[in-house]
Amino acid sequence: MADIVAVGEMLVDFTQKVSETGEITYTQNAGGSSANVAVMAAKLGVHTGFIGKVGKDMFGRYLKNVLDENNVNTKGLILDDKYSTPLAFVSRNENGEREYYFVRNESEDASLTYGEVNKKLIDNCKIFHFGSRLLTSEPSRSAVMLCAEYAKNQGKIISFDPKFRRSQWASQDEAVRTIQNVMKCVDILKVSEDELLLVSGFGNMATAIAKLIGLGVKVICITQGAKGCIVATKTGINNVPSFKTELVDTMGAGDSFFGAFLSRIAKSAKPLSALETEDLIGISVYANACGALSARKLGAIAAMPTDEEIRALIEQNKKQ
Repeated sequence: MADIVAVGEMLVDFTQKVSETGEITYTQNAGGSSANVAVMAAKLGVHTGFIGKVGKDMFGRYLKNVLDENNVNTKGLILDDKYSTPLAFVSRNENGEREYYFVRNESEDASLTYGEVNKKLIDNCKIFHFGSRLLTSEPSRSAVMLCAEYAKNQGKIISFDPKFRRSQWASQDEAVRTIQNVMKCVDILKVSEDELLLVSGFGNMATAIAKLIGLGVKVICITQGAKGCIVATKTGINNVPSFKTELVDTMGAGDSFFGAFLSRIAKSAKPLSALETEDLIGISVYANACGALSARKLGAIAAMPTDEEIRALIEQNKKQ
């Protein structure tokens, strides 16, 4: 049984390092937003599972091992010898911003079909989480949408992180139409400010929030990087500041934030509809602390903090 089940992409990140002499090397790390969320929640004591595909190759086996080592249920992970595991090469440009080069020719993650999904994982979960990568093309688009509807019909909490990247879609219009189409199932939405405006179709935050709440979204988390986050419900909009941190690498920090956020929802004795503003602010504080700690180290999974570290940072901040 898994309290949180995440469906989506998993890939290998090769992160560039440049030595003082100019020598370039790449470090192999597990990546993929949905998988990161599942791992972070598992590290915080929640039973999680992952549904997706990787290639039946050296990289796919590596990714499965990472999930196994981090106590994520891999009964929904398919290793397919007809495809190759997607790779991403990550570097920084002259402005310090990350640049990605994806190797996804005939990659397996987008080949996931609804018939291949281990629905027993969904049957036994509390929260069903997904991202937008598998929505970019068929057959995975239909598979994910059908999974979300299946989970919704069983009364599961539906969590969605669109994480929009224009390069992964045929067009921005197609992305907006597809993302808006799944919003009818979503209970918890994590977005950046730009993504909020994009998926709502409105040009200002207040109107965008009202539109999505009106569609049935119960909780909206708007991430703001070093500023923290905004948590919005039908009862109000609250700014939750982040924690001061020594910024080393923000890769995966947003996924760590949301994995921590969902972990507290999963552990709550209250149903989502009964969570009050004070509850959600407390959950957001915990998630902000997790994201801040993640940004202090290199990598995504390698940088994920423990529950003890998160609580220590919160207590330390109270004393200042």
